[in-house]
Amino acid sequence: MGKLYCIPSLKEIDSYLGFAEKYNACFEYNDFFIPGLLDDGAALDRIIKKYMSVRHGSSNDTMHGAFLDICVNSADIKIFEVSDYRVRQCMDIAVKMGLKAVIFHTNYIVNFRLRSYIDTWIDRNEEYWRQILKDYKEQQVYIENMFDDAPGMLKSLAERMADEPRFGVCLDVAHACISGSHLEDWYSEMSPYAKHIHINDNDGIEDLHNPVGTGIIEWDKFSRWCSGLGKEPSVLVETRGYVNLEKSVEYMQNNNIYPFV
Repeated sequence: MGKLYCIPSLKEIDSYLGFAEKYNACFEYNDFFIPGLLDDGAALDRIIKKYMSVRHGSSNDTMHGAFLDICVNSADIKIFEVSDYRVRQCMDIAVKMGLKAVIFHTNYIVNFRLRSYIDTWIDRNEEYWRQILKDYKEQQVYIENMFDDAPGMLKSLAERMADEPRFGVCLDVAHACISGSHLEDWYSEMSPYAKHIHINDNDGIEDLHNPVGTGIIEWDKFSRWCSGLGKEPSVLVETRGYVNLEKSVEYMQNNNIYPFV
């Protein structure tokens, strides 16, 4: 069975600790992409210490890295420097907390269809993430589709990075659902590279983060895809609040949706 993940909240930490124990689940911390927190050293240290004081045996836990305005492929050195600074802040947090992986976004300009831009994005991302993995030897990096309208660019990057065992794709199924491309195309193109998956539901228009089973995504097809990969990718139920997490898992169990197969 693929490892199940949830997003903890310090306000409801006892519920999430109970969930982790019940399902042998891991945490994916979602606190540390917020610029204001990253710039508040005292608050950042408090949150890290609180999580570390209640969480033990968490070597498979992950975190979501900074993504707002991040552009590691930028030709503007000032923009690149700030982007690199934020990425490394997140990687340093992962080191401090002993986390397995950090998830970042593709963050490219979707409608900029100039071939030279596409090639440059792929080249610079490959160079950048290889350097990050060289500098942080204990962590993995997963790149997630966000505004992407098709799987092609992420696939090209993943192909380039296929020799790096600590690099992988985080397929966000809900983002793929609203991308304008068929979900089946995402499943097919990402099959060799998906190591981690984010799931929630929506109406096909907006990224609502609703409970699994309450929108238009065909979860039986998702489950068959996961089960046919020949590997067991981890799955984060990325909904808002503990109640929606419970609703999602109840639906997944009742309908034998991966990883409950």
